[in-house]
Amino acid sequence: MLDPILINVLYAMMGGFLTLFFMWLGCKIFNHMVCFNISEELSKGNIAVGLMIMGIFIGIGVANGLVIGLGLN
Repeated sequence: MLDPILINVLYAMMGGFLTLFFMWLGCKIFNHMVCFNISEELSKGNIAVGLMIMGIFIGIGVANGLVIGLGLN
């Protein structure tokens, strides 16, 4: 049987990878929903698009963080 500390570390690592994956997926899906290309707008220096993506990333991160945190209890 695995040590509980090792299991918690594995849960945290899996949660981190899942969070990054869902952030990438959320950005891709949102990029298909809007009528502009997010990466082009960011390269132009559009601050509003940067803040929008920041909000998406924070929302997904908080949601996944709560799921991971509750899963560790």
